[in-house]
Amino acid sequence: MKAQLSQRWEIFIDGACHGNPGEAAVGVVVRSNGYVIKSLSQAIGRATNNIAEYTALIYALQEALIHRADPVWVHTDSALLYHQIRGDYKVKDPGLKSLWAQAQHLVKGFRGFEIQYIPREKNKEADRLATQAILKNRSLKRV
Repeated sequence: MKAQLSQRWEIFIDGACHGNPGEAAVGVVVRSNGYVIKSLSQAIGRATNNIAEYTALIYALQEALIHRADPVWVHTDSALLYHQIRGDYKVKDPGLKSLWAQAQHLVKGFRGFEIQYIPREKNKEADRLATQAILKNRSLKRV
């Protein structure tokens, strides 16, 4: 289902990693008008926690663009990602530079974009989805 133009999405993102680096996954929860309209739970292979956080942001922004959502408000419990996307911190890690650049490019597709830092307690659903993807991926490997 395509979102109507000018539909605001509130997106909660989280990246999870078992080991750092280790098995990693992303969780994304999309809300509009107070309702959950989409959830994503995806294993991404071996990565660091910061790479998983950036990957969650990229998945979320891509989904919003596909569905023509605008404006987009992203909520993250990653202080590093939040400050780097806002431009408060420089991106020094070579592994994050290309992900940061990709996220910045995707942000240009929105007339309205805002990112907010939230405490972990307010991001439990996205965290649950990311952890669920890691566990599901592990069980598939055992089969």
